[in-house]
Amino acid sequence: MNSYDIAVIGGDGTGPEVTREALKVLQAAAGKFGFRLNFVEFDFGGARYLRTGEALPDSAVDELRRFPAVLLGAIGHPEVKPGVLEKGILLRLRFELEQYINLRPVKLYDERFCPLKDKRPEDVDFVVVRENNEGLYTGSGGFVFKGTPHEVAIQESVNTRRGVERCLRFAFEYTRKRNRRNTLTLCGKTNVLTYAFDLWERAFYEIGERDFPGIKCDYAHVDATTMWFVKNPEWFDVIVTDNMFGDIITDLGAMVQGGMGIAAGGNLNPEGTSMFEPIGGSAPKYTGQNVINPLAAICAGQMMLDFLGETAAAAAVEQAVIRVTRENVKELGAGKMGLSTSQVGDLVAQSL
Repeated sequence: MNSYDIAVIGGDGTGPEVTREALKVLQAAAGKFGFRLNFVEFDFGGARYLRTGEALPDSAVDELRRFPAVLLGAIGHPEVKPGVLEKGILLRLRFELEQYINLRPVKLYDERFCPLKDKRPEDVDFVVVRENNEGLYTGSGGFVFKGTPHEVAIQESVNTRRGVERCLRFAFEYTRKRNRRNTLTLCGKTNVLTYAFDLWERAFYEIGERDFPGIKCDYAHVDATTMWFVKNPEWFDVIVTDNMFGDIITDLGAMVQGGMGIAAGGNLNPEGTSMFEPIGGSAPKYTGQNVINPLAAICAGQMMLDFLGETAAAAAVEQAVIRVTRENVKELGAGKMGLSTSQVGDLVAQSL
């Protein structure tokens, strides 16, 4: 029997509530498909920061390296200044665990929840591969004359050939494995960001022509990409882009697929520890009310199972989510589902 040790960070606000339902579904899947999941919980988040003054203890990253995967609920506390936990926990883990791919499936499960006119599930089914360790998020830059009328703020986008190539290769391989339309679109801004995206574009076509002749290479400016997400989402198969543009277009993708209540993502190190999470935040105003939608957290667990190689279980969880979404859920927003958080988790687990 396969056995997996999984780190669990419930985090802040409603994070522990949605994580609890994801664990419920994961255990049901493990029981049905004959493998074992051993969950180890960590208390990283705002409450610990307020208590100890540290976002992550020095030992945290090395501890988490022992696990193939981390399931994260949410990070964000109303009493902690914005940026402290995001940089101190999320970005630190992504960078130090070298989770260089952010993977975001954008998939519509029920047309009732799509804000776009006349779009059906077959029209909204694409994946964004976002570079996750470089770009503007490295923190490179600084201030000159800070606090004066002559203040200058510089934020630099760092793009290395190594970082760009490994992201592109993952995207090409993922497109081939997905085997849907076999089309990979590079999303950039080559007409303005003439250094960074010159590197991206050259590497994109070189790798595609040399190593992936069966994959069609396409290009779209980021502003055009956002327009087409809304007008023609059916045009897309897999999209690859840098850290900043990926951060922006995946939130638009979440709205196209029905909202933050259904959107999940993975921060991947294909050779190391990866982290899976719902895209929505900690939603502190709903804490303890048992009304937050847990489907995104459950979908994050489904992505984790697929990453671990338990593909049959992952497919079954997704089908269970689709059934519950279509048959039981009125709306995807917090407090509007017609069901409680725990009831949704129970229904998905029972549907397995």
